Amino acid sequence: MKVEIISPSDTLFEGEATSVTVPSKMGAFTLLEHHAPIVAILEAGTVSLTDANGVQKTFAIKGGFTENHDNQLTICVEL
Repeated sequence: MKVEIISPSDTLFEGEATSVTVPSKMGAFTLLEHHAPIVAILEAGTVSLTDANGVQKTFAIKGGFTENHDNQLTICVEL
């Protein structure tokens, strides 16, 4: 899936990923390819993803929100 992680001042990640785990207000959850559309509020924690090459990346966040639609995931975060 195409993933973009952005903050007000920077693009933290833009590219393909096979899985992404986010810390939502309702508990952490993982998005995989072709996940159902979802919008969620994020809380402080860690966003972790596995990119298309199998490399794991993590990002510490203070909060934000995420939207997934048509295999495109956008995560807007506050650092």
